[in-house]
Amino acid sequence: MLRVASKPPRLVFIGWGAINSRVGALLKQRETPVEIAAIATMDTPRARAELPPGVAFLGSPDELAAIRPDLVIEAAGRAAISQWAPAALAASPAMITASTSAFSDDGLLSWLNDLAEQHGSRIELPSGAIGGIDALASAAVLGIDDVVHQIVKPPRAWINTPAERLVALDTMGERTVFFTGTARQAAATYPQNANATVVTSLAGIGLDQTRVELIADPASTMNGHRIIASGAFGRMDITLENKPLATNPKSSELTALSLVRLIEHRARRIIV
Repeated sequence: MLRVASKPPRLVFIGWGAINSRVGALLKQRETPVEIAAIATMDTPRARAELPPGVAFLGSPDELAAIRPDLVIEAAGRAAISQWAPAALAASPAMITASTSAFSDDGLLSWLNDLAEQHGSRIELPSGAIGGIDALASAAVLGIDDVVHQIVKPPRAWINTPAERLVALDTMGERTVFFTGTARQAAATYPQNANATVVTSLAGIGLDQTRVELIADPASTMNGHRIIASGAFGRMDITLENKPLATNPKSSELTALSLVRLIEHRARRIIV
């Protein structure tokens, strides 16, 4: 029986900042068989000039229906999710949302779930800057008693956040824990730095039960995550040290890599 070759998945990117532009560069470098059909970004001459050659500028969610993408990838912040999700979930079978800090709002999460159910589409959350989410989600099947997520970043990564009012980032000489609280509080207060805690929470025991510590460490050169969980399954202690994105120290290189992995699932027959 002759098999007809499938067409490359058509992608639409919402946002073309540090994360999505890195994803686009990696897809090109790896020669991943995908087609970037359009990109939604700021409507300025500079932003348009930064789009890859031959890729259309997307100015409105209403234009998605005509494009009919196979996958929409968002990495532009909570406001972008609210603006683009209704059209994206209606026009595409799936939408990846990288701005996971937005899901600290239960109302938004419920609204998106209803939209996806209405259109028969899916919302996919990338693992982002962390790992072991498969193990954490598997452990939750049997039951988890406790989860602690620690985030350690160099002081410069906390600039332009509420941390500036709590510690002297420019002159600090030792590792300092400046925030302890729930994942919901961490993600709402530090949306660019602590969005990974939402993924941990949704995979595990929830936003209000997951405990978070945010740490500035002048000796650190990378963005660190440590996830400690215990329950009926046993105990896990997962530590990652990620290189920050060259264009945005608040985000890790692994964040972009996790998006590449989800996108490449569309072009592969065997998925791990």
